[in-house]
Amino acid sequence: MGRTNITMGLKLGILSILWLQLSYVQCHGRIIKNSSTNPTAPPAPPQFKNRFQRIFLSILFGMITGLICALVFAWLVRSFVRYINKAPILKGPVVFSPKIPAKTLQSALANDTQLLGSSTCGKYYRTVLDNGLTVAVKRLEPFESASPELHSKSMKRRIQQELEVIASLRHRNLMSLRAYVRESDRFFLVYDYVPTGSLEDAMNKVRENQLQLSWEVRLRIAVGIVKGLQYLHFSCTPRILHRNLKPTNVMLDAEYEPRLADCGLAKIIPTLNLPAASTYGPPESFQSCSRYTDKSEIFSFGVILGVLLTGKYPTDPFFGDTSTGGSLGRWLQRLQEAGDAREALDKSILGEEIEEDEMLMAVKIAVVCLSDMPDDRPSSDELVSMLTQLNSF
Repeated sequence: MGRTNITMGLKLGILSILWLQLSYVQCHGRIIKNSSTNPTAPPAPPQFKNRFQRIFLSILFGMITGLICALVFAWLVRSFVRYINKAPILKGPVVFSPKIPAKTLQSALANDTQLLGSSTCGKYYRTVLDNGLTVAVKRLEPFESASPELHSKSMKRRIQQELEVIASLRHRNLMSLRAYVRESDRFFLVYDYVPTGSLEDAMNKVRENQLQLSWEVRLRIAVGIVKGLQYLHFSCTPRILHRNLKPTNVMLDAEYEPRLADCGLAKIIPTLNLPAASTYGPPESFQSCSRYTDKSEIFSFGVILGVLLTGKYPTDPFFGDTSTGGSLGRWLQRLQEAGDAREALDKSILGEEIEEDEMLMAVKIAVVCLSDMPDDRPSSDELVSMLTQLNSF
């Protein structure tokens, strides 16, 4: 649109120039005519020369004035278009679910809430609205002590736009953002409340013999995680990366169906530029954040699949022994190459021979996901096919 306005201004300038030139030609023509009819006429007096100079200066002035007016007009129009297209910074609760009244939500945040857990980017709370709906609220704490740049209008507007993108995501294996509340120095994100807790909570109960998770349930969790990644990587335009995939960000509903939480928040919060924790992040992410791709998230998934298969966390002191290779991935790779992959399986899920065959195949899949080279890892689309073939879903 700016280019169009510049073109219009230039046309106006050219028309002015042509009008001045026409006036000059008419005047000059009369002078020539008078001189031709009277050959013995004396030379033109000085006032004619001054008139020619005035005409020339008028033409030059018209050109400069037309060009300046065109540029100023185009700048004003462009500034106006940018202003009206700029997303306003919304105040108060921004609600995406009809089940959540805005006034009720804001009053509920001011009341005492039950702490559910915490992570590097905030704390989860459980709160009940006046209409009886139970929701999970996450307070983004890094904003409270962040640099002044993070509190600028442009940054707040960008954060708001990113949150609106996250709220538009709809998949059974993603935690849907139902609302958010922006205050002067922090954000509150509102999600559906999931009573079962996170995958890390469930695996901790398994290790303490407080919960039994069969291989069928664990495989269903793995497939659900990959389907969530598949949606982000292949169904969203542009492609969305989770950037912080780990067991604490995998929530489980009453049927142990997984839902990925904190999707895309690492892009908003500067303190989370390094994806996932150091134990779940791929090796390339610590060399350069720009090298983080969808294949990097496959590495993080491989660690989670290894946790589901072995019952061990990558931070387990067991992996501090040099004989294990120093990491969960190295340990699984060594056992598989030696033909002893069964030794890695969680003893609480060993049982039927058919299930053991599925688990051994899953170990191979985990090892491939944990490859050092991103190109050697499968895509989330390929993983869905690989994992679903282990059982019927």
